[in-house]
Amino acid sequence: MNVQFKRLASAALVLASLSSFATTASATLSAQQSADILTRFNDTSVKDFRHFLDRLGKSDLAKTDDLTPTIRAYLANKPLSAQQQNDVYRLLGLYTRLKYGSAATQTLRELVEIPTFQTQGVPQHDNPAFIKIAAKIERLAKAFDLKFRNVDNRVYEISLDGSGKELVGIHAHADVVPVTPENWVLQDGTRLDPFKVTQIGDRMYGRGTEDDKNGIVVALYAMKTIKEEHLPLARNFKLLIDTTEETSGDAIPYYFERNPTPEYNLALDGSYPVVIAEKGYGTVMASFPRKPATGSGAEITTMTGGMATNQIPSRSVATFVTDTPAELAASLQKAGAEYVAQNGGNFQVDAKVAGKDVSLTVTGVSAHSSEPQSGVNPVARMLGFINSLNGKVALKHNYVTDASQYAADNWGLDYLGNRLGVAFSDDFMGPLTASLTYVALDDQAFKLAVNLRVPKGKSPETLKQEIAGKIDAWSAKTHIAATFDYKIAEPMYRNPEGEWVKALLAVASENLGMAHTFGTSAGATSVHELPNGVQFGLARPDVKYTGHTDAEFKTTEQFLLDLQIVTEMLGRVGQLPKL
Repeated sequence: MNVQFKRLASAALVLASLSSFATTASATLSAQQSADILTRFNDTSVKDFRHFLDRLGKSDLAKTDDLTPTIRAYLANKPLSAQQQNDVYRLLGLYTRLKYGSAATQTLRELVEIPTFQTQGVPQHDNPAFIKIAAKIERLAKAFDLKFRNVDNRVYEISLDGSGKELVGIHAHADVVPVTPENWVLQDGTRLDPFKVTQIGDRMYGRGTEDDKNGIVVALYAMKTIKEEHLPLARNFKLLIDTTEETSGDAIPYYFERNPTPEYNLALDGSYPVVIAEKGYGTVMASFPRKPATGSGAEITTMTGGMATNQIPSRSVATFVTDTPAELAASLQKAGAEYVAQNGGNFQVDAKVAGKDVSLTVTGVSAHSSEPQSGVNPVARMLGFINSLNGKVALKHNYVTDASQYAADNWGLDYLGNRLGVAFSDDFMGPLTASLTYVALDDQAFKLAVNLRVPKGKSPETLKQEIAGKIDAWSAKTHIAATFDYKIAEPMYRNPEGEWVKALLAVASENLGMAHTFGTSAGATSVHELPNGVQFGLARPDVKYTGHTDAEFKTTEQFLLDLQIVTEMLGRVGQLPKL
């Protein structure tokens, strides 16, 4: 098929779209009908979109699903109704999944192999891993005939131009949270390489498969399809790939100081179907200065936990120095069994002799800190267990025992702020959550972070004053020397208006079989403070989110479905007469 003819056919679609304001019409294809089409076709059986439609139109599937009139009208360059247009967009998504599903999966593997986590002391824009992934994405974009700009190695911009002036920003990010490699072990003992995709069943294990290199890949291949099929667009799209979303968050502001801000923004870094509210991100960072140990007994010299404030790890490990390691290990094991039994029984405490020392490990279930209810926090349990040893196991008093008392007295194993007395909730956005996450020890202090996710209902300043007042009172009572730093951001709440969010909601809910209602999220994305910013996937709210967890994974089926959905969304939003 020559390019000029393809352009005429595509023009018929956009002209029909621009002449109709019946944009709330739904596609007629059900999830089952889509599945039947995917079963019948494969990546080698379709050359381009028109060829795919021609073959489908001649099959019994089109007749059964009553697609024949739509396909005939499109191939004959005739105007389409709003419902027919939406069926064409859905078929375009199915076509992209069939045509490029395997290639997109391979691209995801290649991006995961680039370890784009923060290196202490090295700015992201100077980090060799980010320079490498930028070059990889540039090669892909140019191979797809898409415009690429590297904005000072902070944001990678890929453009898909339309005829109008409106700009829609699609947001994803190339950076990932750090890993603790020894924690990447499955229950059956299988060890995983965090930076190599390991396929086990339908799961693709690897750091970034869920958060958020999958978003980069599906957006690129969706844009590729729109470009090569010459579908006219009524507006412009820019895929903006952030490099600091998991750390400082300064790359996107840097970009917008030098480039126009899109009027509409959607993040492929959250939940389906369309999320219109995000909790505010907060941190209470406590620093306990190093000091000589006092008293008698064993001394805790190190403790590990999460490597970032936004991740709950699967394990926390503490080292005890003692003259009697065998006796101490036995005592800790006995006390640990009692502590587990008293606190839910859903985690493990193990003490082992390690040379002249004793290693204590608390094993829980890793989770994203925005969803503490989906995990079992080993950091909180390690600190609580250490604090519970008073009177059972002789321990010297030092900065770790100070931190343990602080954690147990003020936060405990509860993640809703009840222990401190700051709990509150919003009917739509849900409750405040507070998770002990980040643990670090340097030459000066032992640091411990509580990650907050804050709904609307209290201003950040009010909440900050409440927390600080209660912790100050605790410090005065216990005489434990520590410094505290408080940072709390405003939550985001959008009033969902406009045809574009109606289209987003229809595309996601119809393909996923979800309720046709807007959602809320505890995770903050780069659209938090941008105009008309919403989340559009790529996670299902009814399935545990594995981003930031040990053994992060994305299922192949969901990845391919994301590719299908994002392509349909681009076509539909791109050709709406009005957003």
